[in-house]
Order: sequence, then structure tokens, then C-alpha cells
Amino acid sequence: MIELIGTNAGLVWNALHEGGKQSVKDLKKVTKIKAEKDVYAALGWLAKEGKLAFEEKEGDVFVSLV
Repeated sequence: MIELIGTNAGLVWNALHEGGKQSVKDLKKVTKIKAEKDVYAALGWLAKEGKLAFEEKEGDVFVSLV
């Protein structure tokens, strides 16, 4: 499980690096991570490392690299 979270964190980081700020919904689509919980686990990994900024707007969560 830890390996999967790390792999997904890499996918999320690359998507944000290439595409800039995105919603969690868009990140799920772009990275092709199947389960929303797996996207959030990857975001947690990156957030713990201090690599992400979060913004909530009209009920959606947007994420960008710091």
C-alpha cells in the first residue's frame, strides 16, 4: 500500500508540475488514479512533505505546488 501511495504521489506531482493548479476531480482524471481515496492519500503524502497548497472554492478543492 505504501508503494502505491508513493507511486500515485509521483503521478499527482507530475500532473501539477505540468498543468498547474487543478481540482481534485481533475487530478483524478489526469492521473488516471481509479479511486478518489487513492488521490487523497497521494495528496496527503505530498502535503506532509510541504509540497502542496490547497484552496477551496465553491465546494471544490484545488491543489497546486508550492
